[in-house]
Amino acid sequence: MGTVVQLKNQINNSYFQLKESVDEKFVLVEEKIKSKLTSEVDLVEKMTDYHVKTGGKRLRALLTLGSAKLCGYTKGGRDINLAACVEMIHGATLMHDDVIDIGSVRRGKKTLNSIWGNQSSILIGDYLLSRCFEMMVEDGNLEILKLLSSTSSKIAQGEVLQLQHKGEVDMLEETYFKIITAKTAELFSAATKVGAILSHKEAKEKQALEFYGKNLGLTFQIADDTLDYNSDSKVFGKKIGKDFFEGKITLPVILLFQRISSLEKERLKSIFKQNIRSDEDLNFTLTLIKNYNIIKECHKKAEHFISLASNSLIVFEDTEEKKILENLTSFSLERNF
Repeated sequence: MGTVVQLKNQINNSYFQLKESVDEKFVLVEEKIKSKLTSEVDLVEKMTDYHVKTGGKRLRALLTLGSAKLCGYTKGGRDINLAACVEMIHGATLMHDDVIDIGSVRRGKKTLNSIWGNQSSILIGDYLLSRCFEMMVEDGNLEILKLLSSTSSKIAQGEVLQLQHKGEVDMLEETYFKIITAKTAELFSAATKVGAILSHKEAKEKQALEFYGKNLGLTFQIADDTLDYNSDSKVFGKKIGKDFFEGKITLPVILLFQRISSLEKERLKSIFKQNIRSDEDLNFTLTLIKNYNIIKECHKKAEHFISLASNSLIVFEDTEEKKILENLTSFSLERNF
């Protein structure tokens, strides 16, 4: 048992190790975000201040800083500016997500749209994105500008694709992976690749970090989607059934639909066709997921991407930074916060 506990601690510590390894710069990222979101418009100031205070793991910003450090970037503050930029793109997508999903709680706190309404929330999301583009232009690197602007475009397309397939319990796994690649993995991928571009690395290192980020992002999203149906997990800010009540089709539902009987399929289809799902509907779905051992199957799928992400770092020399990023692949699946 001791070895298992030790391994779990190491997995969860990898996030804090990454944060600690770039701590001085991470503090400056937070300051940069605050300074970029100041406004003379009172409501903009209130809403962005609230958004910043809701916090979050800031994992994408940490990945930009960690990747830049892995690649030997030490002088200058471009990594700080671009880490802030990546995090603000993420923040904007969350605001738009909450409007689309009619979300009321995120990270254990009320969402912007539940306090100030949908119109203001959409515009604040747009404000964050416009600030990001200013920062990209200020950086002056065309490769980075192209990467982050195309990533923003892919995220939007992923949102539309998800809407297009809302309520389809017979969705193909391939479609699901297209959605989460666009919505989540592309920004993880951009965050890590930026570190290599900043450091003027060769194509091999850029591709390695791009691939690492993509597979880390896929793992992270599968874990997030699984937590929605994992009643045995207690994760801060993550309410069981949130995706279910919003009618989102995620990997647990897709895999479940492949396994269940014809009668159960009909019931599950009717549940997701409804505009509103009940607690009874959720309990029925959770029971099926437990009976068919779907959570374990989701984790198996995620482990494939963990392996791909970890192996992609082989092109880098063995350093403390590399070890932290390798361990982070398991954290993305096994995290408890």
